[in-house]
Amino acid sequence: MSDVEPFLTANWRWLLMLNYRVPPVLVQPLVPAACELDFDRDETFVSVVGFLFQDTRLKGVPVPFHQHFEEVNLRYYIRRRHGDEVRRAVGFAKEIVPRWAIAAVARVLYNENYVDLPMRHTVDLTDGTLQPGARVSYGWESDGRWHDVSARIAGPPTPLV
Repeated sequence: MSDVEPFLTANWRWLLMLNYRVPPVLVQPLVPAACELDFDRDETFVSVVGFLFQDTRLKGVPVPFHQHFEEVNLRYYIRRRHGDEVRRAVGFAKEIVPRWAIAAVARVLYNENYVDLPMRHTVDLTDGTLQPGARVSYGWESDGRWHDVSARIAGPPTPLV
C-alpha cells in the first residue's frame, strides 16, 4: 500500500455516455505507437462522454472556482500487449472543459488534448434522482455556435454489474 497522495481527486456525477461504431481507419491515426485498437466483436467504437466534475481537489486542496465543472470528451479504446498480458485503456481524441487553467495543466503535465470552451449542462432531477423521461445534456460553444450531446432516461436506474 502506498502513502502517496493522489495529484487529482474528484467525483464524477451524471455521466452521459454515447457509443458509436466507426470504421477503424478513422481512429487508427490517433493510436499511440506502443498500442493497438481494441475491438469488441470485431468492431471499433468511440464514445462521447459528458459528466460533471464535483469536489475537485489538487493534492487534497480545493482550488477556488475549479471544484465543480463540466467535461465532454471523445474517447477511443486501445490495448497494449505486455508479455502474455493484454492491458486495455482509453485514448482521448479531445477533452473539453470550461476553465483555461484546467485545460492548460492537462496539456502541459499530461500531454492531453484538452481545450477550454464555454460549457453548459442540464440534469433533470426529481427529488435528487433521475427518473424515466429526464434529460441529461452537456454543451459547449465553438466558433459562435452551441453544440450539445444529450439523452433521455428510458427506464428506472439500475446498478452497474
